[in-house]
Amino acid sequence: MPDSPTDLRSAFRSGRVTPTAGLAPGFAQTNLIAVPQDWAYDVLLFTQRNPKPCPVLDVGDAGSRTTMLAPGADIATDLPLYRVWKDGELADETTDVSSLWRDDLVAFHIGCSFTFEHPVAAAGVPLRHVEQGSNVPMYVTDRECRPAGRVSGPMVVSMRPVPEHQVALAAAISARMPAVHGGPVHVGDPAELGIADLAAPDFGDPVNFEPGDVPMFWACGVTPQAAVMASRLPFAITHAPGYMLITDTPDSEYVLEVPDAR
Repeated sequence: MPDSPTDLRSAFRSGRVTPTAGLAPGFAQTNLIAVPQDWAYDVLLFTQRNPKPCPVLDVGDAGSRTTMLAPGADIATDLPLYRVWKDGELADETTDVSSLWRDDLVAFHIGCSFTFEHPVAAAGVPLRHVEQGSNVPMYVTDRECRPAGRVSGPMVVSMRPVPEHQVALAAAISARMPAVHGGPVHVGDPAELGIADLAAPDFGDPVNFEPGDVPMFWACGVTPQAAVMASRLPFAITHAPGYMLITDTPDSEYVLEVPDAR
């Protein structure tokens, strides 16, 4: 039986470090970005103006290390890997940020495409990065997000190779889950997103294509980290790309019901 979200969070708290794709199937995963309270409105406005890459599922009170998405979890210890940012530069990667957490930090929990991977896989669509035991590849695009106050930056996308005959199926399943990025933003030629080389992702790992695979690109919750860099936020704590918070919330809660046409 797969590990439960509680078991996995306990393992991460004890030092296990692994990308979370394919773990706890059936439960939502989230991206994390925590910023000082005096930047929180700008970040919130940025997410509202860019809901495709930044769909917000929960926002914490200043200083809080809890979330309604995973009651009992400590978001400063229960992710497998964190990033610490200072003045827009990556200052550290660590498995525990409890000593760095501040009373003025506001945490944003943003929907993650790992959440729709379970129903996509259940429909028979292969997930190459899961098959190959690697992190999903992510790329900074040339598509600028709509700026908000002091926050701006480019959209980041995740990429999954999908057999050509299953592209429409993967698109349709993910489109029913807009709270976790929804349908793809692009299918096919990566150059149309300003991506020069699929073998050299900006985050995550390269993935091998099988014959007949087509690259599909989804908006990615690492976009706020690109904004941290572009906007030179004085301080921020985020997840490391691909190392998410595994919540107790079933992924089915984020599936839009299709009206009965009868």
